[in-house]
Amino acid sequence: MTEDLTYAAAGVSLEAADAVVERLKGAVRSTVRPGVIDAHGGFAGLLALNGLGYTDPVLVVGTDGVGTKLELHREAGSLHAAGIDCVGMCVNDILCVGAEPLLFLDYISVGRLDPEIVATLVEGIADGCRQAGAALLGGETAEHPGVMDESSLDLAGFALGIVERDQMIDGSKVTAGDVVIGIASSGLHANGFSLVRRVVERAGGLHNAPADLLAPTAIYAADLRALRAAVDVHALAHITGGGIEGNAPRALPDGCGMVVDPAAWPRPAVVQWLSDQGVEEGELRRVFNLGVGMIAVVAPAAEASALAALRATGREAWTIGVIEAGAGVRYSA
Repeated sequence: MTEDLTYAAAGVSLEAADAVVERLKGAVRSTVRPGVIDAHGGFAGLLALNGLGYTDPVLVVGTDGVGTKLELHREAGSLHAAGIDCVGMCVNDILCVGAEPLLFLDYISVGRLDPEIVATLVEGIADGCRQAGAALLGGETAEHPGVMDESSLDLAGFALGIVERDQMIDGSKVTAGDVVIGIASSGLHANGFSLVRRVVERAGGLHNAPADLLAPTAIYAADLRALRAAVDVHALAHITGGGIEGNAPRALPDGCGMVVDPAAWPRPAVVQWLSDQGVEEGELRRVFNLGVGMIAVVAPAAEASALAALRATGREAWTIGVIEAGAGVRYSA
């Protein structure tokens, strides 16, 4: 065979790919949950729905990535956290309709495969899956020499969940006077980092940024499980890019708006740092979660029980607003 007409000479290492697969077997096994069928290395992941206790199940799907935060994770050597970010950004979306996470798939694309980088990412993904209670049921690592730069890296994921049709959270129960509960984020999660990277550059680098800048995305599966066991949840909103004003209205029915008190919760250090670096308040509100990663809407009578249930999981939560007649989000100050 001509030397330069091999896969290796074209830039793809099958040996490196095999080494990654072998290393990650334990991480994948650690995420096995009820319903998973052992396919013995087959071409697809398998999960049986019968036996999970559902009568009229609805499947719920979500997909997302880590975005440009991934570049800062690489620079900081925190790629394990990037794997958690990927799971969190997908799983938190499907939680908003009341779904129980079942499985997760990842997709990693690289210019040149570095087994240590890919293994660290997938070990972080497995960590996130354990937090979510989802099985890491498959994934793909694609090496793209000649198409991507050798140093290029991207990461995306897909989550599948399940919920009983009559237990779906669709916002239809929301009425004026309901209470808005803010559930604490772990920081910026994985949104707004194109702006953050510019701020980091102007501030002189990561060593001048606060410690919580790259904190992995909070995964709210256990928190919302406890909340739903304690109270009837009328609506849930995952606060991602676009902030509260861009995401909360997606969970509300026509005719309902939200009034939010921005002084009702403490902001993470990274939000104050962005402000100190010159990002204006209106832009902070428009882009970032400001320390509230998930919003729950409950009846006024359920307020105390909702807060107690969330805090019992170790997650901080606050009453941050109220539902009113109208539309959109209005800040009280």
